[in-house]
Amino acid sequence: MAANPAAGLNITDLAEQRGVRDCLQWFTREKQWINEIHLQLCRVPAPTLMEQERAAWFLEQFRAAGWDASIDRAGNVIAAAGQAPYVALTAHLDTVITPRGSEDIFVEADGRFRGPGVSDNGAGLAALLAMARAWKVGQNLPEFSRGLLLVANVAEEGEGNLLGMRFLCKQSPLAKKIEAYLVVDGANIDHITTRALGSRRFELTYTGPGGHSWSDYGVGNPVHALCRAVALFAETRLENGPKSAFNVGLIDGGSSVNAIAQSARAKVDIRSESNQKMDELVELLSGAADRARDLENQRATSGKIACKLKEIGSRPAAALAENAAILQHLRAVDAHLGIRSHVDCSSTDANIPLSLEIPAVAIGAGGAGGGAHTTAEWFRPDGRDLGLKRIFLTLLLLRRGEGNGK
Repeated sequence: MAANPAAGLNITDLAEQRGVRDCLQWFTREKQWINEIHLQLCRVPAPTLMEQERAAWFLEQFRAAGWDASIDRAGNVIAAAGQAPYVALTAHLDTVITPRGSEDIFVEADGRFRGPGVSDNGAGLAALLAMARAWKVGQNLPEFSRGLLLVANVAEEGEGNLLGMRFLCKQSPLAKKIEAYLVVDGANIDHITTRALGSRRFELTYTGPGGHSWSDYGVGNPVHALCRAVALFAETRLENGPKSAFNVGLIDGGSSVNAIAQSARAKVDIRSESNQKMDELVELLSGAADRARDLENQRATSGKIACKLKEIGSRPAAALAENAAILQHLRAVDAHLGIRSHVDCSSTDANIPLSLEIPAVAIGAGGAGGGAHTTAEWFRPDGRDLGLKRIFLTLLLLRRGEGNGK
């Protein structure tokens, strides 16, 4: 039988308690309902920073399931049970690609879901709704020291910059009442994200007077400077640890083939497991930007250019302690359920609580998924109930509150 040393509780005995057993059985018995609600939520558009329609839909779902629910000032949908301190189960509302219509979310002949956001983060959001329903099924659940928050949060993807989680952890009236975060993101259950991959994102812009490509030749050219800056920065070598990466993901500027551009810009993504390494790469980017400006202005016979490097996103790197109780809980649950998992490093909503030294991990919701951030994204619901049972049992152990989650 699986025992959890952090909680001092035998998981097998816990799983056999009547209320707990009823909930665990519900996840298997109600597969069809979970699948249907999953498809419904994915058909409600939720592009990053414009999640209002899906948030309103979620508010109705939580209230229909019998929860005290509301939308906070950031746009997060929060449902609460019990009293503070709380354990928070979170899943992000937004998607990178928005379905053009309900027909973009469909089920293939083999039962696989297909369409933007069906795995990232349709799987996590479906798990949130399944927990909301199952929790009300268990009439005799153990009484533990922590309450439970279910949070469908905004702005996890791209330039959302984890706005919803930042608000929840730092500005919300609930911020100091949440002692642990279980973040559900995507489907696969073979991993436990305990290390937060940091990122810093920038918009590099060059501006000048512009002009005609023939009659104004010699005027400083923002496009030339931008290309030079990208080339200079691309020469950066990442030969030593910690593991890091950078990418120029967008370039635009100019108006015509025969016009000297008045502006040009690029967006740059820098990632690392180390905040110090990110700082070093930012310095190199800034240096390349200034060098490219100076070279273009030295070449120009008139009409000098200017450059501006603006930070548009920052996700701190951080890590959970290896002996953290939240990780011990998950490993004990995995042993009980026969799940083989490994710890990994990724960029998720867990970055924010981990950077504040609040215990947090990110895990998958069950089933399998792939093709994230594309129109061909897919999710296969087979075995989803195993992931849901994993989440449920882990929440019970976290609500027990022993070890303070750290």
